[in-house]
Amino acid sequence: MENLFQRIIAVMLSALMTACGASCAGESENIPGHQPDTSETAEADTAAPEGEETDEETSSKEETAVNIDSAKISMTIGDTAVEVEWLENDSVKAIKEMLAGGSLTIQMSMYGGFEQVGSLGQAITRNDSQTVTEAGDIVLYSGNQIVVFYGSNSWSYTRLGRITDKTPSELADLLGSGDVTITLSLEK
Repeated sequence: MENLFQRIIAVMLSALMTACGASCAGESENIPGHQPDTSETAEADTAAPEGEETDEETSSKEETAVNIDSAKISMTIGDTAVEVEWLENDSVKAIKEMLAGGSLTIQMSMYGGFEQVGSLGQAITRNDSQTVTEAGDIVLYSGNQIVVFYGSNSWSYTRLGRITDKTPSELADLLGSGDVTITLSLEK
């Protein structure tokens, strides 16, 4: 009778272990004589939890952010490089972040006989205020368009910067004779 009872328990335990399968694997350390597999546990302990960064990833991103913050944006209009004094604001920072992936070429269109307007391809942070512009001013319009002035206008814009090495007459020659292409890039 004892032998039959032991066989029934053995069959039941076997069936239970088979049915339990992988879902009981985490509880197997409670079975006498079983040595838990620590290789997965040790590996998992060294990895960052999902959604968190390792120190190396964080350090790399901080270095990139520092480089972007201190980087200077260069601008060309057609084939002509121009000097720009960029403002330090969230919109300029967003443009720098866009340029971290490479230069940006924007097809500009003449508008109103005093400006060239072109799409950035995405909306960025803006802080519009009523502004009177002058030749050389660079502004953000509607959060997704860059405007370069060779004349004057009054509207609600976010100021980005100003071309400093061209006279109003030179800007009119450069920007006032048809649509142009501007290229923005981060200087290295």
